[in-house]
Amino acid sequence: MTDLDQRSTPLGGALRRAAPALLAYAGVRALGLAVLAAWGAATGKSPHQLLSARWDSLWYTRVADFGYGWEVRLPDGGVHSNLAFFPLLPWLERLGSAVSPLSYADAGLLVSWLASIGAAAGIFAVADRLYGRRAGVLAVVLWAVLPVGIVQSMAYSESLFTALAAWSLYAVLTGRWVWAGALACAAGLTRPVGAAVVAAVWVTAAVRVARDREADWRMVLGVLIAPLGAAGYVLWVGQRTGGGLFGYLDVQGQWGNGFDGGWAFARFIGAKLTTFPDALAGLGLILGVALVIWLYVRCVRQGQPLALLVYCGIVVALALCASGYFGSKPRLLLPAFPLLLPIAVALARFRTSRVVVLLGAVAVASAVYGAFWLHGSGPP
Repeated sequence: MTDLDQRSTPLGGALRRAAPALLAYAGVRALGLAVLAAWGAATGKSPHQLLSARWDSLWYTRVADFGYGWEVRLPDGGVHSNLAFFPLLPWLERLGSAVSPLSYADAGLLVSWLASIGAAAGIFAVADRLYGRRAGVLAVVLWAVLPVGIVQSMAYSESLFTALAAWSLYAVLTGRWVWAGALACAAGLTRPVGAAVVAAVWVTAAVRVARDREADWRMVLGVLIAPLGAAGYVLWVGQRTGGGLFGYLDVQGQWGNGFDGGWAFARFIGAKLTTFPDALAGLGLILGVALVIWLYVRCVRQGQPLALLVYCGIVVALALCASGYFGSKPRLLLPAFPLLLPIAVALARFRTSRVVVLLGAVAVASAVYGAFWLHGSGPP
């Protein structure tokens, strides 16, 4: 065996180990796209446009095309500014379009599809390290068959963020601190919830230092790098808008987004309960929130590493306690993949045939729901 072969063996072995998870993930996503295409053919709507050029996707491509400073003035006098959208995805769209014949929208779609595979690989790596290969494969499939899984195939930033977050957490688990910090920095340039990845790196490092009474230089460097992406963008927005440290919060406030501890969401659910049939939707929301909280408790009782608990806890808190568009909350929970690990471990005890039938049925339901969701009037 040559030196080159020896160096490539670990990567080749990792890919072979992850191959069942990645193939299963690709199959689920292909099913979702096929159902979306069939639904689009029946309704006369373009699946390509739904995936790459509607809602948030348009805002990202406008950043890639025109840069920051573009805004929409609403009839009520409000302003929606593209400063609300973090820059990494538009940067990659611009890069992809510059080196290929793809439009910004199609480059964003390609980035999202590649990032979704990277996210699946990262989720597998974390779950495989903690609970074994079978649980790792099942965790990836569970992430793929989520009711909002179609977002993973859209030109949105969720897949890119989840990929960066999962691999940053894996780097923390394996003691690769510089990589953990660099990936956390990139996650902070992708979505506001990048703060959850930074917190996971910081808290884990602090506990290690308190326990060992010493800090390796790589850990220190990773901790210093981690917040640079999010902090840099937020400070830049504050400087550009004249709002200082709170400039980005002002931009989000113009979109109706904020953090109120879940009060607005609770009032939204309460209003649903006062009329029929909206009361059924309200009860469904209550059950959904209860399920998310129960799964997080299961994560704690499962003994998940501190990095995962900190990350997942912040993602869940920001999703459930934000005052913004309530229809987006399921999408905002998409990066909270540690919630799926207790289910993956439980399913790993069942026979393969039963698991295939169960998850196959869920995949079909998810594909149908995803097509229905994207053909609705509002953004996911």
